[in-house]
Amino acid sequence: MKLIGMLDSPYVRRTAITLRLLDVAFEHLSLSVFSTYDSFKQFNPVVKAPTLLLDDGTALMDSTLIIDHVEHIVGRSLMPQNLPQRQRDTFFIGLALAACEKTVQIVYERNLRPADKQHEPWIARVKAQLLAAYATLETALQQEALPVEKPRITQAGVTTAVAWRFTQMMLPEIVSATDHPQLAELSLRAELLPEFKAAPPV
Repeated sequence: MKLIGMLDSPYVRRTAITLRLLDVAFEHLSLSVFSTYDSFKQFNPVVKAPTLLLDDGTALMDSTLIIDHVEHIVGRSLMPQNLPQRQRDTFFIGLALAACEKTVQIVYERNLRPADKQHEPWIARVKAQLLAAYATLETALQQEALPVEKPRITQAGVTTAVAWRFTQMMLPEIVSATDHPQLAELSLRAELLPEFKAAPPV
C-alpha cells in the first residue's frame, strides 16, 4: 500500500506514525496537494491528503477513516477497548484534531487569501477556538497524563503530540509553549520514539 501526502500535514503524519506503530508496511509518496497537484491527481482525483492507496487500487481518504480501516485489516488498534479509557481517548483526539483544523484555517487565511480579503473577526474567532482546544487539552493532561512510551501509547497520545508539533511549527506566536508545559512535555517525549522520528514533519 502507498501513503500519499506530505508529512508537514498533521493528518498525513498521524497516519504514517500509526501505520508504523501497527507494524504495517507501506510506501510513502511525498506529494503536495499544491505544488504537485497533477501528480497527486493520478492517484486520487479528489487530491486529498492523506490518501492511502490499497493494493487493489482503492484510494481511501481521511486520516481517521484510513486508520480505522487499517486497524481492522491487522486486527490491532491504538484505541483502548475499555469503554472509559476509549471515551477519554476520543475526547483527546477530538480536541487535537480540532486544533489541527483551526491551525490549518489560520495558515491558509494568511498564506492563500490576499491581505485585503482577510476577515479579521473570523480570524479572531478561529484563534479563540484554537486556544480553547489547547487550553482544554492542557487542563486534561494536568489531571491525567497520556502514556507516550511503547507499547502503552494510544491514538490519543499520537494525535495530541502530532497536533502540538504542527501548531508549534506553524503558529508558535499564537499558542505559547510556556503556557502549555504538559503539552510541550508530551510532544518532547513522543518525538523520541522511532516511529515519530521516521516521519519527521518537514
